[in-house]
Amino acid sequence: MRVVLAEDLFLLRDGLVRLLEAYDFEIVAAVDNGPSLLRALVEEKPDVAVVDVRLPPTFTDEGLQAALQARRQVPGLPVLVLSQYVEQLYARELLADGSGGIGYLLKDRVFDPDQFVDSVRRVAAGGTAMDPDVVAKLFAKDTGRDGALSRLTPREREVLALMAEGRSNAAIAQSLVVTERAVIKHTSNIFAKLGLPVSDDDNRRVLAVLAYLK
Repeated sequence: MRVVLAEDLFLLRDGLVRLLEAYDFEIVAAVDNGPSLLRALVEEKPDVAVVDVRLPPTFTDEGLQAALQARRQVPGLPVLVLSQYVEQLYARELLADGSGGIGYLLKDRVFDPDQFVDSVRRVAAGGTAMDPDVVAKLFAKDTGRDGALSRLTPREREVLALMAEGRSNAAIAQSLVVTERAVIKHTSNIFAKLGLPVSDDDNRRVLAVLAYLK
């Protein structure tokens, strides 16, 4: 699996390269700034990009903006964003096109190799990988808000939170100690309450998370 990596701190960048290579990923480019990242993504068209949000020269959101621009030029390009903090605006921007193949992890998750590598593979496969802390903060923001999301039961909100992290039905069932059949029933209820009909063209799990973010 081919990876483009963007991280401005040399030690962390080198550590990520070594970690991913140990799990049989091929690092086709490892860069430390926004312009180099955009160029590498467009030229290499990797299976997945692992991108720090804040890169030189201004250390604001160059990494995210380069990734978003690359996705416009290479539709469906899988991108896993790393951030030091939970920033809701970045999460919304990343999910905005609803096409999947996206992730948002806090850098602390990098210190759990299995969890991090699983997230990279999930995003590369077209799924989502949202950090639990990001999801928790987004849901806390919604407390008391009217609309479709307020019609969800507490259990359905738990299921949606785990969906936002990128969990499969089987993983959700294991986490909540329920049957997979029960999870399927909850997800069907979520889709119905959020007005998401069956479609061959749309990923309803991603759209359910987007419905919350909007």
